[in-house]
Amino acid sequence: MKNTKNTCASTQKSKQSQDTTGCCGCDQPKPIKHKTSPYVWPAISFLMLILGLLNDHFSSLNFPEEIRITWYLLAYLPVGLPVLKSGWKNIRKGDIFTEFFLMSIATIGAFLIGEYPEGVAVMLFYTIGELFQHAAVKKAKGNIKALLEVQPKQANVFRAGVLKNVSSKEVEIGEKIQVRVGEKIPLDGILLSKKATLNTAALTGESKPTSVIKDKKVFAGSINLENVIEIETTKRFQDSSIARILDLVQNATARKSKTELFIRKFARIYTPIVVILAISVILLPYFIVDNYVFNIWFYRALIFLVISCPCALVISIPLGYFGGLGAASKNGILFKGASYLEAMAKINSLVLDKTGTVTKGVFKIKKIVTNPNNPELSSEDEMIAYLTALEAQSTHPIAKAILEHKGVKTNYEAKEVVEIAGKGLKGKVNNKIVLAGNKALMTAHHIKFPKEINKIVETVILIAINNAFVGYVVIADELKEDATQMIIELQKLGIKNIMMLSGDKDSITQHIAKKLNIQKAKGGLLPEDKLKEVENWKQDPDIKVAFMGDGINDAPVLALSDIGIAMGGLGSDVAIETADVVIQTDQPSKVIKAIEISRATRKIIWQNIVLALGIKLMVLILGTLGIVTMWSAVFADVGVALLAILNAVRIQWAFKVVKP
Repeated sequence: MKNTKNTCASTQKSKQSQDTTGCCGCDQPKPIKHKTSPYVWPAISFLMLILGLLNDHFSSLNFPEEIRITWYLLAYLPVGLPVLKSGWKNIRKGDIFTEFFLMSIATIGAFLIGEYPEGVAVMLFYTIGELFQHAAVKKAKGNIKALLEVQPKQANVFRAGVLKNVSSKEVEIGEKIQVRVGEKIPLDGILLSKKATLNTAALTGESKPTSVIKDKKVFAGSINLENVIEIETTKRFQDSSIARILDLVQNATARKSKTELFIRKFARIYTPIVVILAISVILLPYFIVDNYVFNIWFYRALIFLVISCPCALVISIPLGYFGGLGAASKNGILFKGASYLEAMAKINSLVLDKTGTVTKGVFKIKKIVTNPNNPELSSEDEMIAYLTALEAQSTHPIAKAILEHKGVKTNYEAKEVVEIAGKGLKGKVNNKIVLAGNKALMTAHHIKFPKEINKIVETVILIAINNAFVGYVVIADELKEDATQMIIELQKLGIKNIMMLSGDKDSITQHIAKKLNIQKAKGGLLPEDKLKEVENWKQDPDIKVAFMGDGINDAPVLALSDIGIAMGGLGSDVAIETADVVIQTDQPSKVIKAIEISRATRKIIWQNIVLALGIKLMVLILGTLGIVTMWSAVFADVGVALLAILNAVRIQWAFKVVKP
């Protein structure tokens, strides 16, 4: 069973680490921290560097060397001092080999050999790169944490007949609250008003307004669009669906992917190796090269240190995952962490539950057929009136479907109603004996019915009055509007292995599977049977299985799958607890978007890894051979970092929710 619980302590710790972790994972303050704008000091340093270069190359003033050194030192301090401080703090903590150490050694070394402009340039462009990195990370985290704003802090509650405005945390279960037009619903509840039109975009990613009728569930964070409505609360503030979702979103960034964890570990090993190699660049040529000049090889070692800084990798990879998580949450898809975002990209097989996943899970009358040769009825409406009177005494889901059928009106009243287990109902209506149920009920009462009924796959309710067959109604669960398109799109994505597993009878399961063009389907399964089917698939190491279900009866198989996807998670606590991915609507096609986002995120991250390592390796070799200068190393390092950042941020725009 996957462990999805998070303690408050771990959550707080993760938040702190996100706010104070440098690009090599070291616990330290951010390198630039000023009361004024963080761009002021780099701007001053840049201006002084430009003036110094103009003096060096285009001026005939010929300032004394002492003034020149002082000028470049003053240009260096605004950007160099914060980095030197951070490097020193880490060294005191025993964390020596960080990017701050690399930059400090490289720039101090440049000053020691008289390359003052290059020393300033290294620190200046490193600082500019860090500013871009922090801005990009802040934006990505901000996109994820923006959901915090959808949880209203105040509620208008009726107490002693008076409407009071109180903190949402003070409202108890069962209290009646009022939500005005334009306000957000503060707590989960049941709608008491006749109807409501809600904007659930913050919860589901769907900008199309949702209509809700009386006695239906409404969720905190939805915006009331029309008329003042009243709601009876069903959950406390801290237990509401939006609170659970926000907790998931906040904690998702703390769950690292395997790639992200590897890169962080890699950086801690990589940095000391780089320092050793840089020292080797200085020392080894002494024994190999004729006319060895210390300053030349020392300069090349400094280039080696500058270009080897791993920031482009270590920042752009978590930034890519932040972007993916943010893009998914905006589209109404909640990944419980970067590890699940990465795992989703590898999925090549999908197992689907039927009821509530690809079908609406709501029975409706699909067809009504009357026996034209029966003298007991005058019309179809009369038959439905008899049936409705009888089913009004039942709590069965099929009875509910009949009672909710449009146009049903009856003043008939059923008496002496008896429910015959596994067969149907029997009772008196207008002093006539009425039977309504399956074929077994008709057979038990020796009532003949047409043979073609045996060919009907869906649920059939047969009706008899005074032991004479009068007709039947076909009850069926409806396919969701986007179910067929989902299967088509999945196949386009290369997911050919699709199976449907259901607890419903096999004939209905096969019928639905045929409609959706799903080749493999099994019905009549218990939860443990579904578990066995998925276990059999998982025996093949090349198969990566995702299971999509309602998250309640399917909890065991959700936990067993490589990725468990819960449908309509807003209303299901079990779904949120068990699944790795929560789709906040009842749209199965959202799984397409989830796969696309995960694959795009993975692609961008590997692009950044190849880009960063490839360019750095090339410049390292060229720098060691003396072909490129430190200026080239600076621009290569900053350029790679900026390209990686821009590439990582791109995913947030690629999957932006388009509003109508």
